[in-house]
Amino acid sequence: MPKAKSSVARKKRHKKVLSMAKGFRGGRRRLFKSANETVMRALAFSYRDRRRRKGDFRRLWILRIGAAARSHGMKYSEFISGLEKNDVALNRKVLSQIAIFDPAAFEKLTQFAATVKA
Repeated sequence: MPKAKSSVARKKRHKKVLSMAKGFRGGRRRLFKSANETVMRALAFSYRDRRRRKGDFRRLWILRIGAAARSHGMKYSEFISGLEKNDVALNRKVLSQIAIFDPAAFEKLTQFAATVKA
């Protein structure tokens, strides 16, 4: 039985990895072995950071809401708690955008959150 060669599959795999290594410097772009290591590492980081980005944005929104709430004399936790008790269903992304682009509406929200319904 003849020896099976993997030349076509190997060439395709190498081309795929080297095309993903565009923009890297030196041998990391040209040499398959170092390019493969770098590409695998980059893919691992991008997978991890796609998940991390969600937490980063949530932290940013909370920071912005807290700063806006403090400017109206209220703590972040009091503000969120007041909104939840008054059945206001706005997420942190929307609250952050309101705080930036419509400060008057955000002030009304802080006043509304301060008056907790019984």
